[in-house]
Amino acid sequence: MDVPTVTNGLPALGLGTYKNTGEQATESVRTALEMGYRHIDTAAYYDNEAAVGAGIEAASVPREEVVVATKLWYDDLAGDDVVPAAEASLDRLGLDYVDVLYVHWPAGSYEADETMAAFNELYDEGLVENVAVSNFTPEQMATAQEHSAAPIVANQVELHPLLQQDELRAYCEDEDVAVVAYAPIARGKVADVPELTEIADAHDASEVQVALAWLRQRDIVAIPKATSEAHIRANWESQQLTLDDEELSRIDGLDYDERLIDPDFAPW
Repeated sequence: MDVPTVTNGLPALGLGTYKNTGEQATESVRTALEMGYRHIDTAAYYDNEAAVGAGIEAASVPREEVVVATKLWYDDLAGDDVVPAAEASLDRLGLDYVDVLYVHWPAGSYEADETMAAFNELYDEGLVENVAVSNFTPEQMATAQEHSAAPIVANQVELHPLLQQDELRAYCEDEDVAVVAYAPIARGKVADVPELTEIADAHDASEVQVALAWLRQRDIVAIPKATSEAHIRANWESQQLTLDDEELSRIDGLDYDERLIDPDFAPW
């Protein structure tokens, strides 16, 4: 199965690795890549970059076919800290470059002018193929764009049928920025939504697969975490599910505003 892509050519389905460490992370990454995934998401904060890198190396998939994304934590975003922090991530991953490097949060030592200048340095040196941000509001995105000669290709945020982020999605669409959804199945809470259950039953699918299909058909990248082969495969098979316009509209109309990731330093 070919992997569908969204804005900026990012694969529409990736493997999230938050709280997946050690040999399990390595095996999950290897399994996903050999199943057909071509997008792996990690972060310095996850403390698993070495294990993720080992999984990439173990898989029988050429490196150039895989979009590898990582993120710098907010303690490493000062102008003088970005380059060494990124080089440390590359060392742990065992890679010469990453395809996407995110500012993990606009917090801590983040300053748009200094941070984005350092990210641009990495971009110019070829250590980073694409510059991106995570957990940015539209206003913060606009400021980051003003300070970045390199295009900002994506904003990774919590997004799922229970938190649809309409304003941010509209901004990103206007700016040709990909939206990448973390926690895309709301940590399993999509299974408790009656409308999703009805749609799932109509397709002999799961609510998780319906949520992932909705994201894909709305041009949003999903990076669900999965560790077992069964869950990795079930998420992969969501790409065979196509919702009709009425089903998509039902999901669009869900009246929830359930944010699950809300640390004290969050910008909203």
